[in-house]
Amino acid sequence: MTNKEIMNKGQEYVMNTYNRFPIALVKGKGSYVCDADGKEYLDFLGGIAVCVLGHSDEALQAALREQAANLWHVSNIYWIKPQVELAEKLVKISGLGKAFFCNSGAEANEAAIKLTRKYFYRKQEANKNEIIVFKESFHGRTLATVTATGQRKYQEGFAPLPEGFVYADYNDLGSVEKLITENTAAIMLEAVQGEGGVHPADRKFLLELRRICNREGILLIFDEVQCGIGRTGTFFAYQSYGVNPDIVTLAKGLGGGFPIGAMLATDEAASGFAPGDHASTFGGNPLGTAVGNILVKTVSAPQFMENTKKLGEYLQESLNKIVDNRIIEVRGLGLMLGVEFNAEIKELVQICMQKGLLLIGAGPRVVRFVPPLNINQKEINQAVAIFKEALQEWE
Repeated sequence: MTNKEIMNKGQEYVMNTYNRFPIALVKGKGSYVCDADGKEYLDFLGGIAVCVLGHSDEALQAALREQAANLWHVSNIYWIKPQVELAEKLVKISGLGKAFFCNSGAEANEAAIKLTRKYFYRKQEANKNEIIVFKESFHGRTLATVTATGQRKYQEGFAPLPEGFVYADYNDLGSVEKLITENTAAIMLEAVQGEGGVHPADRKFLLELRRICNREGILLIFDEVQCGIGRTGTFFAYQSYGVNPDIVTLAKGLGGGFPIGAMLATDEAASGFAPGDHASTFGGNPLGTAVGNILVKTVSAPQFMENTKKLGEYLQESLNKIVDNRIIEVRGLGLMLGVEFNAEIKELVQICMQKGLLLIGAGPRVVRFVPPLNINQKEINQAVAIFKEALQEWE
């Protein structure tokens, strides 16, 4: 089938929930993908920060094949060996206490919200059920996580929304302080806002949030669904800041493309859950955790992390060298970068695609770069060259 044939059939049978590009990607290797018409693209989107080892990584394929040959699924009423192994890896890297597994970032954030409320309920402080979140954030598409998301465009039409969320200004400590009451249970944020425009948090801001949480006896939750798993140059983004959370959520890159999410918590915070309080049929299944084990082992290696950090610096330096009076700023951490323009960038992204470079926006005026973490300088040079050509054609 051609791109057009797949698109036409998709429009007939697939629910219209995405504004899709008019191509169908059918295969990929490393940092490159190919569409149904045979055209090749350099992928600096990576499934939106998911394919951290690129496409069709051989080690991940091998892990999946081996596990599939042994056991596909049982249930979390039994112990699952690769799940326990992955939990151990994540706990040791994070410095936290316990792991819970699910299937997606929204589910991981739902789990964090539920754990927060149950934790204070068990402490006989059920009034503590309100979470401070941030404007321009993004936490998921379920009713609770879309309410936690500080962007009205994602909430429109879904009223009544759940209660229990109030919105502060990102990187503005005063706006947080004003919202703290006797009902505050937690502060929840992304260390680097992704969908909101690739905005990194200020280190002092995060340090002060930790101090506030300690002072008030409330929980600090980091949503690392997009900015975690090595994306910022450290395995967890909060490690780039030297600030430790009580709860952290993960997904996207954790399976390198295989659906898996996780919530990690300190032993104290994790005590909020008891058997029956929360569950996931497919969460932590043998296939997902077998893949996750290999991915985490690969990405967490010091040499891999150091190389990712250097590549991120190289990409940012390369983008900063571009001369175009429409560029306002290049910002981000590691290989999670955004280029902000003084005009809407939808057409620019489309021109890049036509020229063989896949990118995506992060809001209407920011082009987002979230390539595989194992790209190389040659591929960065190629991407920047195409981007510069596209800028020349963009009016």
